[in-house]
Amino acid sequence: MGLGLPKFTYRKGLTDLGNGAYAYLQPDGGWGWSNAGLVVDGEESLLVDTLFDLRLTKEMLEAMRDAEPVAAARFGTLVNTHSNGDHCNGNQLVEGAEIIASTACAEEMAQESAAMMAAMLKNADTSEAAGAFFVECFGSFEFDGISQTLPTLTFEDRLMRKVGDKSVELINVGPAHTGGDVLAYVPSDRTVFTGDILFIEGHPIIWAGPTQNWIDACQLIIDLDVETVVPGHGPITDKRGAKAVKEYLEYISRQARQRFDAGMDAFEAAQDISLTDYSSWGDSERIAVNVATLYREFSGSEERANVGELFGRMATLAKNPAR
Repeated sequence: MGLGLPKFTYRKGLTDLGNGAYAYLQPDGGWGWSNAGLVVDGEESLLVDTLFDLRLTKEMLEAMRDAEPVAAARFGTLVNTHSNGDHCNGNQLVEGAEIIASTACAEEMAQESAAMMAAMLKNADTSEAAGAFFVECFGSFEFDGISQTLPTLTFEDRLMRKVGDKSVELINVGPAHTGGDVLAYVPSDRTVFTGDILFIEGHPIIWAGPTQNWIDACQLIIDLDVETVVPGHGPITDKRGAKAVKEYLEYISRQARQRFDAGMDAFEAAQDISLTDYSSWGDSERIAVNVATLYREFSGSEERANVGELFGRMATLAKNPAR
C-alpha cells in the first residue's frame, strides 16, 4: 500500500483539501517537481511556497485564483518553507505579499539564486557523468528572467499568523534538509504543509543536517493533531508518511554509522547500504549525499563535500540503482 491518501488523486494541479485549504501538486515529485499550498479564510489568503520557475508559478497562481477569485486575487502572506529554488524562485510573482521565512532560510536564499542555476546548466559538461546528470535533473526548468525576491520578515523559532479567523503556526525545525526548514501548521484544518521535511515515496536528501533534527521534525509532525499532511514532494499523505521518512532516516543513520566505524569511505558505504525496503521510492541516488552528510556529522567536520563531486556520485548510482 502506498503512502498517499486514497481520497486525494496524485495529479498535477490544485487539490481542494476542504475548508479553504489547498495543495498544489507536481508529479512525479522528483528533482524540482515540488508541491505548494494555499490557506484561505474569508477574503484572506496565505501561500505556502512558490515553484521552480516563473512559468510553473504563474500556472499555479492562476489555478488558485480560479478556485478562490476573491481571497487569491492578492496574496497577503507568502511563506517560504526553505531556501531551495523549487520552493521560492517564483516569489517575484506574488506582488505585495509579506514574505516570511526562518532567519537561516533567508540567509541561504541570499547566497543562492536562479542565475547561479542558469549558469550551472549553461556550463554543465554533459560529456561528464555529473554534468549530464545535473542537466537531466534540472534541464526542464527555465531559470532566466527570475529576479531574486527575498523574505521581508524572518523568525527564529515559531511565529503565528492569522488568515481570516484561522491561525497558521510556523515552526522552524531546521537545520535539517537545509539550514532553516519551516512547517506551516493549520490547527483548524488539521493540516500541515511540511516543505521538504517530507519527501513521500521519494528518497529525501540531507543537504544540511544534523539528521537527528530531521528525525525530530518527523516526530513533531506525528505528534501534531493533523489528518492531512502536504509534503514538499510526492502525494498528499497523513502521519504514515512522516513515520516512513523518520524510519528511513533512522535506518540510513544506523547503516552509515556501522560502515563509518568499520573504516569504509562515504561513497563505498553509500553503494553498500541496502535500499531494498525502499525500492519503490524514487531518486535512490540521493543516498550518496545522505551518507556524505552523515559521515560529516560522525567526524565532527564542518567542511561540506563539493556539490559537483556529489552529483558525480549520484550520477554513478542513478545508472546502477539496484542495491
